[in-house]
Amino acid sequence: ADINYIEAEKTIDPNYTSHGIRLDIIVADDKNTHYNLEMQVKNNKNPHTDTYVLPKRSRYYQALLDFDLLQAGQPYDLLPPTFIIFICVFDFFEKGNYVYTFKKRCLEDLELELPDEATTMLLNTKGTHGNISKDLKSFYDYVNNHIVTTDFTKQIDDEISYLKLDTKVRREYMLMEARLLDERREGEAVGFAKGETNANTATAKRLLSMGLTVQDIAKATSLSIEQVEALKADQT
Repeated sequence: ADINYIEAEKTIDPNYTSHGIRLDIIVADDKNTHYNLEMQVKNNKNPHTDTYVLPKRSRYYQALLDFDLLQAGQPYDLLPPTFIIFICVFDFFEKGNYVYTFKKRCLEDLELELPDEATTMLLNTKGTHGNISKDLKSFYDYVNNHIVTTDFTKQIDDEISYLKLDTKVRREYMLMEARLLDERREGEAVGFAKGETNANTATAKRLLSMGLTVQDIAKATSLSIEQVEALKADQT
């Protein structure tokens, strides 16, 4: 199908309290099917829970992509078909498949598929079996080993070589990297501030239960007297 829309580094941030995301590539074809493509070079874990983040990351990306595609007042059936595609340089399931494709199915009858037109795909560049096109296999070879074997990967390699020599593109890329780093630092600072506030709140609650005065607790926790009084009112 013909591509009639493409956007790179698209930010979706529903509101200031939600976890915003930056999508690598959004593509729409002439049939209004939308594709989100993400490059995954690491199989990251949450260090606090020791669980891999990719499955629920894909769930959240799907939710926010749908959020962005349906405007206020529009009926649900106007949601277009979507594909969330993660290009992984690792085998998440360790089954050797070139591609892992997921749709919703009924557990009581696996032949029943929920026709919500949402598909999640994990492309495994380290795969060894399955049916994929010659171009996709050549793309895997290019990602893994930078080997050009088809006209398709030759086009990719030529484009990358051109972009590397384009000083304007390089400058924009460096500015984008700096902006992303600033955003990460800002997010870390906000997270630290929230954590510190939560810790002070927990300490204040314990001190209230011990009978200390509002004024003393405010001094000990750096909370305002109004905040401590609100906590006291909640406890009573």
